[in-house]
Amino acid sequence: MSARRLPIADARTTGGRLLGLLRAHAAPIGLVLALQLGAAASSVALPWIVGDIVDGIGIGRGRDWVATRLAIAVGLVVINFALSWAAVARSRVLGETIFAALRDGLVDAVVHLPLSTVETAGSGDLIGRTTNDIERVQVMIRQGLSSILVLTTTVVVTLIASFAAAPSLAWVLLVEIGLVVLVARWYLPRTIPAYRASSAVVARFSGHLSETIGHAPSVDALRLGPARHRAFDSMLAQMWRVERYGAWMRVFLFIGMVLATLGPVTALIVLGAAGVGAGALTAGTVTTAVMYCYQIRIPLWEATFWIDELQFAWTSLQRIFGVDLVDPDRRPLPGACADGPIRVEGVSYAYRDGRPVLHGVDLDLRDGETLAVVGPSGAGKSTLGRMIAGIHPPVSGRVTSGGVDLVDLPEDDLRRRVVLVTQEHHVFVGTLADNVRMVRSDATDDEVWEALAAVGADSWAREAGGLGMRVGAGGEQLTPARAQQVALARIALMNPGTLVLDEATSLLDPASARTVEASMARVLSGRTVVAIAHRLDTARAADRIAVMVDGRIVELGAHDELVAADGEYARLWEAWNRGA
Repeated sequence: MSARRLPIADARTTGGRLLGLLRAHAAPIGLVLALQLGAAASSVALPWIVGDIVDGIGIGRGRDWVATRLAIAVGLVVINFALSWAAVARSRVLGETIFAALRDGLVDAVVHLPLSTVETAGSGDLIGRTTNDIERVQVMIRQGLSSILVLTTTVVVTLIASFAAAPSLAWVLLVEIGLVVLVARWYLPRTIPAYRASSAVVARFSGHLSETIGHAPSVDALRLGPARHRAFDSMLAQMWRVERYGAWMRVFLFIGMVLATLGPVTALIVLGAAGVGAGALTAGTVTTAVMYCYQIRIPLWEATFWIDELQFAWTSLQRIFGVDLVDPDRRPLPGACADGPIRVEGVSYAYRDGRPVLHGVDLDLRDGETLAVVGPSGAGKSTLGRMIAGIHPPVSGRVTSGGVDLVDLPEDDLRRRVVLVTQEHHVFVGTLADNVRMVRSDATDDEVWEALAAVGADSWAREAGGLGMRVGAGGEQLTPARAQQVALARIALMNPGTLVLDEATSLLDPASARTVEASMARVLSGRTVVAIAHRLDTARAADRIAVMVDGRIVELGAHDELVAADGEYARLWEAWNRGA
């Protein structure tokens, strides 16, 4: 299956989403702006005082007058320092808050992506958006937001002050700003496509690396190493070309900014000298204008860095907001409520158009029974399990409970009705209680202990440190068996009526598998169970067995009945016994 990239938000959508984030924090943004305006005002007063002192000395003002002006200047420096510190501190807090909201929104969008979209998009694109892209945006929001506010207010206030102090020379500052804008307009169209290409190739590289490491045994067994290395070399070469192009663009940007900011300072000195010589300007006025021109140069210089970072961040924001543009594969009906056994009626499904993997499957589950689904690899067993668990909506047909389609249920109600348990288990960074409670945030400590006890994990949990024990990276490293027990404890806490088991112990060693199977038996008691079974010993113990071949159920019945029928299951059972 060829990977299809997730959408990328256009400029209008990205701008609207970003403005929405900023509007949600309008009050703290207003406070930061007020603090920064005060800091900028105290900053631009200094050149005016210096110019006033120059003119005062020229007309014979005394030491006391000069000392008073210097004292005012020192006071303004102190005020500027205090207001700047407060503005930066509050803006950093603001940046962290906005970034947290952005990150939470991305996580929410990712976990609610249709599974079919995740599978067709491939791992690289999603990994790139949740790691590389979010890191780029992180720098811009946490630090760039405060810096841009400082730069903007400083430039605006300085420009206003220059027109008030030296209106005949202030136009030079407008020229300086205009030159910077021209340099930026030349630079941006030539770099945005490069940054977008860089993000795409990094995403491909991340996916290729993740797949190679995750499937290293298969890569070695099939001797795919040289081919994988060639693919790495090709992607690294692309990354090098794109980064080299970006580096040259930054060199030209640097040169352009030097000319755009230092040229007007030189021109202002020449014009000021001519004006003083002609008696049209005072030396103090020229001094103030030159200091303003030189002072505005600093934020404009800093803008060269943030312009570059802004392009990286903008491209990354387009990719991050693009995750939200994926159309949902279901739209829950408000108030929908399911009660009764699950029925599969004429269900067909295809991961790609024209390539169905299920063909008109019909199946009725019975309350409290264990149904094993067996068949050769690629028969559609796992896909049927996902249909029953409500993971995928069928292309045609229905999967219902009490006459209500599972995909019409709100997610919380669906998960109380049926849960899929796979062979993959995850331990998240945090406490043991956090790991169990993540499926029900309002669960009490007693309920968490009950869930752990239900899977036989309470004894080792108490010995290892209790509910407050840190697990995951940087904490206690749980064995595979214990990690799967924690996953099962989540299921016990959710207390669903139906469980779909997709070879939940197949990745464990035999000793760990026996421990987990004993824990699982406790969880399964009294529930309806659909077990996707590759081991026919598991199927033999089931109440009924569904045999799948080429996306169809070809046999359905108890073990003894199917063996006596001498059909597909009987042949599978015979081959299993020979292999054993």
